[in-house]
Amino acid sequence: MNNEDSQLSKSLSWLLRHGAIKERLKISPEGYISVQDILQHRLCRKYTLCDIQRVVSTNDKQRFKLRNNPDTKVLEIKAHQGHTISEIDDSGLTPILEAKCKTVVHGTYNKWWPYIKIQGLSCMKRKHIHLAKGTLDDPNIISGIRKDVEIYVFIDLAKALTDGIKFYESENGVVLTAGNKGYLESKYFSKVIQVDTGATLFP
Repeated sequence: MNNEDSQLSKSLSWLLRHGAIKERLKISPEGYISVQDILQHRLCRKYTLCDIQRVVSTNDKQRFKLRNNPDTKVLEIKAHQGHTISEIDDSGLTPILEAKCKTVVHGTYNKWWPYIKIQGLSCMKRKHIHLAKGTLDDPNIISGIRKDVEIYVFIDLAKALTDGIKFYESENGVVLTAGNKGYLESKYFSKVIQVDTGATLFP
């Protein structure tokens, strides 16, 4: 991805995930914004529809989706996950009702582990905690975990579901949960390991 496409991707991410309401862009409960509105915004005026289509199709994490609105036929775009906008609901996500995934894991860094061990995983300012359906050595994993993480936090999905914790899957394969009031407690960790050495940090 060249510099121009990278900048467009960052602008789209900010508008679709965080800035739509502040920037007075109309956004649907599923997170869609009209592409025409995006192209008229100050951050994106220099770009074209072709630029947006290219960024959507070539994004390595498949962060975005284009669609024609089923009612109005207007071309719209959304980000699959990562939102901090409270007006966006979970209607565009697929509920996970059974623990069919062999692996559900959150990637993090050494500096955060002391806090995570005590309080659990946190949504921070986002609507959901992001989880992947595999580790970095799984070629099928395209999103949900950063490439430079230092720690894997494996989740006992069956236990969490049994306790009523809600999980969803986005269209690009990321597992999402708001946990219990924004936290997924350590009692739902099956194991925590160091990525580089394989050393067990928990339990």
